[in-house]
Amino acid sequence: MAFQIFLIVIAVPFLCALCISLFHRFIFGKEFFSIFSSLVVVFFNCSLVLSFLEGNSFNLELIEVFPNVGLSFHIEPIGLVFSSIASLLWFVNSIYSIGYLRGNSEQNQTRFYAYVSLSIFAVMGIAFASNLFTFFLFYELLTFLTYPLVTHNGSSNAKQGGKIYLGILLFTSICFLLLAICITYSFADTLDFIKGGILPTNLSNTEITILLLIFCLGIGKAALFPFHSWLPAAMVAPTPVSALLHAVAVVKAGVFGIIKIIVYIFGIDYLQGISTVSILTVLAGFTIIFSSYKAMKSTNLKQRLAFSTVSQLSYITMAASLATPLAVAAAIFHLLSHAFGKITLFFAAGSIYTSLHKTEIKEMRGIFYQMPITMICFSLGAFSMIGLPPTVGLLSKWFIITAAVDAQDFFVLSILILSTILNASYFLPIIYDAFLRKPLGYEMYGEKKESKEFYHYRYLGNSEAPVFILLAICCTTTGILLISFLAEYISYFLNYLGV
Repeated sequence: MAFQIFLIVIAVPFLCALCISLFHRFIFGKEFFSIFSSLVVVFFNCSLVLSFLEGNSFNLELIEVFPNVGLSFHIEPIGLVFSSIASLLWFVNSIYSIGYLRGNSEQNQTRFYAYVSLSIFAVMGIAFASNLFTFFLFYELLTFLTYPLVTHNGSSNAKQGGKIYLGILLFTSICFLLLAICITYSFADTLDFIKGGILPTNLSNTEITILLLIFCLGIGKAALFPFHSWLPAAMVAPTPVSALLHAVAVVKAGVFGIIKIIVYIFGIDYLQGISTVSILTVLAGFTIIFSSYKAMKSTNLKQRLAFSTVSQLSYITMAASLATPLAVAAAIFHLLSHAFGKITLFFAAGSIYTSLHKTEIKEMRGIFYQMPITMICFSLGAFSMIGLPPTVGLLSKWFIITAAVDAQDFFVLSILILSTILNASYFLPIIYDAFLRKPLGYEMYGEKKESKEFYHYRYLGNSEAPVFILLAICCTTTGILLISFLAEYISYFLNYLGV
C-alpha cells in the first residue's frame, strides 16, 4: 500500500506540470490544476505518514547504475517530514500565487505554474531518495527547474541573479558534493542511507572531518558561508518564487540533505566526540552572526528576509552538528518552524508590494493602518524568527537550547543568545515603524487639520491585498500558532527518526 501511495505523491506534481502546459488556454486551468494537484499530494502524503506509522515501508530500485548503487527510493521519517512540509506549503503557495500573479499582472503565468509543479516533483524525489546517487540527481534537477523561476521576469537584474544562483549551486555541487559522494563510495562500496551510517570504523578523525566539511560545502542550497550569496541574488524573482525558494523547496532541500548525511551516512554515534562536528558548528555559528549583521544593514525588505533565511538555515545545521538524537530532532523541528515563519514573512512582503508597491524598509512607517491583517501576520512571522511567544519559533529554539545544554556545548548557547538579539534588532524596528509611527506623507495633510487618530480611522485597511493573498497569509500564520500546540504529537513522530 505504501508503495502505491508513494507513486501518487511523486507522480502527481509531474502530471500537474504536464496538464498545465496542455490546457493553459482554458480559463483558470493552470490555477485549478495547481491547487487540485497540491491538495492531492497533501492528502496522499498524510496517508503515507499514517501507513509508515502502521509499520508499512518499501524500497524501490528502478535501475542499478553501478554495483550497489542505483536509482532507488524508500520512505523514512526525516523524508516524510520534509515531503509533508513541501506538499502543504505548495498548496498554500498555489493559493497565494493566484492573487499575486493577477494582482501584479505578471507575464508567463503558465510557465510559472508549470515550473513550480516540476520543482515540487524534484523535491519529492529528494525527500524519498534512498541513496546519495538518487539524492544528487534530484538535487541537481531542482537547481535547473528553479532557474526559470528566478529569472521569471526576464530583466537584466533577473538574468544576473539567475547567473549567480546557477553558478554557485552548480559549482558547489559538482566540485564538492559529487567529490564527497565519490569518496564515500570508495570507502563504503555503497551510497545507501542506512541507520547508523555506512562509513567504515577505521577512518581517522582527519578523514571524517574533511569528508563531512566537503559534504556540507557541497550542499550549497544550505547557504553556509561562503556559498550563501546566491540566496540574496535570487530575490529578483517574484514573491511566490522567493517563498518557494526560502521556505518550501530549495533551502529546505539543502538542510534536509545535511541532516540525512549526518544521520544516515556518518551516523550520529560515529560523529560524537570527533572534532569534525566542532568545526561544522563553528562554521554554522559564524554564518548565523555574519548573515544577521548583513540583514541589519539591508534596507530592502526582501533582502533583509533573504539574509535572515541564511541565518535561520544555519540554526538547523548547527543543531544537527551536535550529533545527538535530541539535537537532530531539534534541527528537524526548526526546519518545520522556519518553513511556516519565513513563508509568512515573504507572503507579507509580496502583499505590501502588490497593494502599495513598497519594497524599502523606510517605507513601512504606519503601514499597519493601511494593511492591518498583513502586518499582524508579518509581526507573528517575525516573532517566530526571533523566538517570541506565542509562536512556534520559541519552541523550536527551546529545543535547540535543550540539545545544546544536553551536549554541554556553550558555544551554541552563546550563538543562540547573540543571534536572538540580532534578530530582534532587525525585525522589531520594522514592526515599531509599522504600528506606532506616522505614515509617510502624513505631514502633507497637516497635523492641525487631521489628527493622527482620524487619519488612522479614515484609512484603516483600505489597501489590503487581494483575498487570495490574505487567505494564504492567514493560513501560514495559523500554522505558526498551532504547530506549537502540536509539539507533543510532532515529538512522538520524531521518535521514529531512527537516529
